[in-house]
Amino acid sequence: MTRDQIIVAIDEEIGRLEKVRALLQGSGSNKLFASGGSSGVRKKRHLSADARKRIADAQKRRWAKQKRQTAANGAK
Repeated sequence: MTRDQIIVAIDEEIGRLEKVRALLQGSGSNKLFASGGSSGVRKKRHLSADARKRIADAQKRRWAKQKRQTAANGAK
């Protein structure tokens, strides 16, 4: 490959990259990266009061277990 051919190939690649960049910077109407209708924004998930209580109780049991283990190991 000659020097001139390499320069032409590089110029062509630069042109392709500039087109891709323009598409990515576009107004968002482009469906190039659309995936199943997901807008990328997650909806906030809500827990019921009962679920929050179960989670809190389970965590308190884990803390109590850890505290018992630490106390038992420290007493030896």
